[in-house]
Amino acid sequence: MYINFWYPIVLCKDLGALPQKVRILSHDFVVFRDEQGTPAVLSDTCGHRGASLSAGKCKEDGTIQCPYHGWRYNTKGVCTLIPSIGKTTKPPPRARVDSYPVQEKHGIVFAFLGDLPEAERPPIMPIPEAEDPQWRPTLLTFDVNYYYERSIENGLDPAHNEYVHPTHGHSGEREDTYIMTDLRPHQNNIWGNGFLSSFDAPPIRSRFWKLFRKPGGKMEAGSGTYGPNHMWTYINFNAKTGIHQFMFEAPIDEHNTRIFLLCYRNLGFFRIDRAGFLGKIFKPFLNRLIDKKIDQRNMVIAMQDVKVINNLKPTLTPPLRTRELMMPADRVIHEYRDKLLSFEERGWRIDLPALRKAHETGDVIYAIPSPERRQLNTWVLENVPLIAKSEA
Repeated sequence: MYINFWYPIVLCKDLGALPQKVRILSHDFVVFRDEQGTPAVLSDTCGHRGASLSAGKCKEDGTIQCPYHGWRYNTKGVCTLIPSIGKTTKPPPRARVDSYPVQEKHGIVFAFLGDLPEAERPPIMPIPEAEDPQWRPTLLTFDVNYYYERSIENGLDPAHNEYVHPTHGHSGEREDTYIMTDLRPHQNNIWGNGFLSSFDAPPIRSRFWKLFRKPGGKMEAGSGTYGPNHMWTYINFNAKTGIHQFMFEAPIDEHNTRIFLLCYRNLGFFRIDRAGFLGKIFKPFLNRLIDKKIDQRNMVIAMQDVKVINNLKPTLTPPLRTRELMMPADRVIHEYRDKLLSFEERGWRIDLPALRKAHETGDVIYAIPSPERRQLNTWVLENVPLIAKSEA
């Protein structure tokens, strides 16, 4: 797991007047909205006696109140009131918790969990489709009981589709022609790598999907990453129509992951405007119907992956590549691991063995460092232990 990237926290529509606890990177955070409705994400541990701020209350002045002794923290993580010393006494400088940069984008509240200044932060994965009215999105979230790297690497694996997803291939019936070596590099940059590949279109078994493409012919598909936890997948039925998926993954801990799946499409009844007056009347209903079908199909496919990944051994990514026999189709998985290594060399990788030890003893609690830690030294909680930065 890595600091200094944007992580999805909660769906915008699910964040109301009450504070919520969210666990990411094996740390707890509180997310809430201030009096203006602007979301804030803070470390969940009060610096006084270690109470959970998410169990407290949002107050009318835009602060969150600790449930134990009533300390109030504003959206910057600064304590503004300690009732036991009176309203006229200013809280000491160490009365603060980490506050993280936040963006509401694509229907998701994102937080930057790290200490980089704004000019140096990796961006949220770009999505050009979000600016194009010809593309229509759906958004859903679900939890899986495995490490996020296993999930990302599954998405980068083109060879599994033939055997895991009946609707994606020929179910192993054409083993002599199922070759995955033509992986064309796509959207390679400092934060990630990806590929596109052309292949024979699989049979259409659903009457619903026959509305979107003709049987036979060629299709194009591929995936890539952006940072350690953002991934795109393109399924292009032809040069003009397709489904483009964007996954934002939140590693809850080493064994659990929350996935936010944003799915754009430029096909189906979304272009029913041409059908005249009746088309305009029925367009919202038909769009919602297809939205539901898309989400249902995405969850069916996701559960097919879950069934396999839940039984992978070891449960975490092997520390040595010689512990797996990789093939040419696994090239982008290797490239993803190379990117992770580059993030580790920057000093951004969490030292999981040290963190596990702290959790086992129960007498130390850490915090993911926020940008303010580069300016101030007045903190109660220690920084989460990190793998030492490479000196090369």
